[in-house]
Amino acid sequence: MAEIERRVAHASVSFELMDLASLGSVQRCAERLKQSLDAVDLLINNAAVMTPPHRRITADGFELQFGTNHLGHFALTAHLLPLLMNSGKARVVSLSSVAARDARIHFDDLQFQSGYQPMAAYGQSKLACLMFALEMQRLSDELGWGIKGIAAHPGISRTELLVNGAGRWSAAGVVRRFAWFLFQPAAQGALPTLYAATAAEARGGGYYGPDRLSETRGHPAPARTPHAALDVAACRRLWSESEWMTGVCFPSLKAQPSGTARSWLAEALEDRLTVPGPLDFLSPP
Repeated sequence: MAEIERRVAHASVSFELMDLASLGSVQRCAERLKQSLDAVDLLINNAAVMTPPHRRITADGFELQFGTNHLGHFALTAHLLPLLMNSGKARVVSLSSVAARDARIHFDDLQFQSGYQPMAAYGQSKLACLMFALEMQRLSDELGWGIKGIAAHPGISRTELLVNGAGRWSAAGVVRRFAWFLFQPAAQGALPTLYAATAAEARGGGYYGPDRLSETRGHPAPARTPHAALDVAACRRLWSESEWMTGVCFPSLKAQPSGTARSWLAEALEDRLTVPGPLDFLSPP
């Protein structure tokens, strides 16, 4: 924060603490933001957990990767929707991954209670992030939210995500530490996200990633969307399942031309943006 303020004249920077693995923490953070802000122009759903070797769960009983990478961001976006709509030009950028290419949504076992596989669970969570962005754009177009839903992925980048998730001495962790030259710098990996967030050419419903070596490194360019993410019925099913699991609900009403987004949306969601207690039926047996 101090570095941003030093480099950017007149910058005003603040910090909000939030745990995406806790729906209660997400809701409390969103409420604080709604008290202090009139609008949000840009929301980047970036945080992630990657391939913990053993199945872990969130505070609400969800598999950790699906609960953090997808459901936490899904709930945060729902809570902040009035502020995003008040912007009139907001973008919501969701971070996917090359791991989404061969992933699928396990509708019969979203929480990987039967046979946890770290990379399959991670791929599912990142495919869900991409499907969320695409469905958000469809709903924004249909209901007049005035929000761009965009997705991006960083290719293969030199961050601590693998080490922190799989572990320093896991196979992936060892590759990350000793074959670091295979990974592009983290700053380079951030470029597709920055493009999606700021470029005038970035379109709603677009997906962006690096342009070289099968999208593992390079500069921002349109990315190949996995076939699974193009299944509109599956996207809508995932959206409905996510609303049910998180206890939040995006409005199904069309935006009204008069009045602010905050007024009509607050009325539509007044009794619906609630966070459930721990979901015991999702806990491991």
